[in-house]
Amino acid sequence: MLKPILLYTFEKNTILSLTKFIVSYLLYTALIAGVAFLLPTIFPGVKLLVSKFWVLFGFLAGLTLVAYLLAFLGIKRNPEAGIMAIMGSIALKMLFSMAFVLIYSLNSKEKGMILVLNFFSLYLLFSFFEIYSLLRNLRHQNK
Repeated sequence: MLKPILLYTFEKNTILSLTKFIVSYLLYTALIAGVAFLLPTIFPGVKLLVSKFWVLFGFLAGLTLVAYLLAFLGIKRNPEAGIMAIMGSIALKMLFSMAFVLIYSLNSKEKGMILVLNFFSLYLLFSFFEIYSLLRNLRHQNK
């Protein structure tokens, strides 16, 4: 029985190289951007995105990439302290994200609930992908 390609790539127990991560991250980011781009056309009468959504999107996408690279380098440098590298990168990502939201909300006069929903949905989607990729590398080290 043939397995779908996506399922096969997620079941591999090989370490996720930096090149594979970047390619899969760009595809994942493009998928999220496509959904965000289509939301206003699917629901034309409802305001689902803040006015500077793409600034928020770009910031979180870039911050997630930097956080992953820091954790990846920390794992490669000292595999025993890999969990600390992951936790440190996640903490830095959270602090920078909260600072961004604070600055954005102070300078914007938009509804707060739309900003909160946009921010947390993007933050959780990007964090899910980052943590999954990092844990995939740690799983390989434990075997």
